[in-house]
Formats: sequence, structure tokens, C-alpha cells
Amino acid sequence: MSSFDLTGKVAIVTGSSRGIGRAIAENLAAQGARVVISSRKQDACEEVAAAIDAEHGEGSAVAIAASISEKAQLEDLFARTKAELGPVDILVCNAASNPYYGSMDGIADEQFRKILDNNVISNHWLIQLALPDMRAKGDGAIVIISSIGGLRASTTIGAYCISKAADFQLVRNYAAENGKHGIRVNGIAPGLVKTDFAKALWDNPEALAATEKALAMRRIGEPDDIAGAAVYLSSPAAKWTTGQTIVVDGGATI
Repeated sequence: MSSFDLTGKVAIVTGSSRGIGRAIAENLAAQGARVVISSRKQDACEEVAAAIDAEHGEGSAVAIAASISEKAQLEDLFARTKAELGPVDILVCNAASNPYYGSMDGIADEQFRKILDNNVISNHWLIQLALPDMRAKGDGAIVIISSIGGLRASTTIGAYCISKAADFQLVRNYAAENGKHGIRVNGIAPGLVKTDFAKALWDNPEALAATEKALAMRRIGEPDDIAGAAVYLSSPAAKWTTGQTIVVDGGATI
């Protein structure tokens, strides 16, 4: 049996109707996991779930829409997942938001709060919801998708970077508290990835060329470049890895 085998595991991936989240869900399903596709819009979730079912067999994916900003919807997400598939074995907190570009001194309070609520507090809620069943089984894998933005300053996405730095500590703290229960909590810090979410950072050809020239790998990332790390952290291959945030950035931070 492969140490990456996830047969029989139930996984929730937030923000998985597109981009990095979709790639992670597809790769988890390819290893045998049954995945819950979740984002704000049910039709978008159903489209992805149908595509995964078509490739990996009926029942490989289910679609359950939920907004990460609404705790009641996240509670419903876990309740429906347990009813339809069983207790959650793998949680990937991928969904995030960034409604503001500019210097920190210009951000409105409501924009800053939205970033912190959606990128930090929602992950905290999701982990709280996952823990009871994971503790009961003495096993579980939780992965937070952070960003290399949490490692350095930015003059345009500072608030987002602050939230992603907080995610590093969320990983460490929950890992310290739950290792004794057999639960592993880790993070991934992607560099710039070609997604709709990050389009403002790569859509300008001249800026993109300059960015890629500075990267050791000479290209920005694709969603699949992040998915492999998520599969590793979700699988038995990472059974002694916890409290870590793996940087996957094509060499941007070296």
C-alpha cells in the first residue's frame, strides 16, 4: 500500500470550486479520498464534484456550499458531511479573501476585519468543528493554506500578509494542543500562483516577466504545484510531521 493512499478517508476542502482548492480536492480524490467540494456557490461546487465523480467514480465527491464568513453555515457543512459521508478525516482550510490593495494606512476597518475574519477566524472555526471526531478516532490531518506573504512585508497586500502570518501561529498552536490526540496540523505557504484570486498580481505581462525572472524556477506556480504538498500532509507519509508550514514558491523566498 502506498504511504500516500487515502482510500476511505473523508476530506473537506474549502474554496475548492476553483484554483488551488480545486486542484487539492482533485488530487486527494485521485489518492482515494472522498472529498467535499465547498465554496459560496452551490452550482460551482456541483460542477467540480461532477467532474471528480466522472474521473474517479460515483461518490468520490459531494458538493456542499458554505460561506467561510458564516459560522452557522460551517456548522451545517460539517453536519451534512458527517451525515452523507461520515466523520471528517482531512480538513484543508483553503478559502480566503483579500478585498484591499494599497498601503495599510488607507485600509478601512471593515476591510481589515473581513480579511482577519475570513483568513484567520474562519480557519479557527473550521478546526474547532473538525476536532471532536478526529479526537474520538485518535487520528486526523488538518492543513491550512497560508502564503509566503506571511513571511515578509508588502506595500500593497499588507493586511493579507498579516492574516497569513497569523495562520502560521494557528498551525503551531493547534498542533501543540492536539498531537497527543493523534491529530496533525500543518500549513502550506504558496508563492504566486496563477489563479483568479491572485490575478491582480500576475495579469500584467511586464510585471509577470519581472517576477518570473527573479524566481529560481523562472515561472510562477500552477494550482497543481501546491496540491502535491497538500496530499503529502494529508497522508500517512506525513505521520510524524506536525506544526510545520511548508513553503512552495518556486524559490521566491530563497
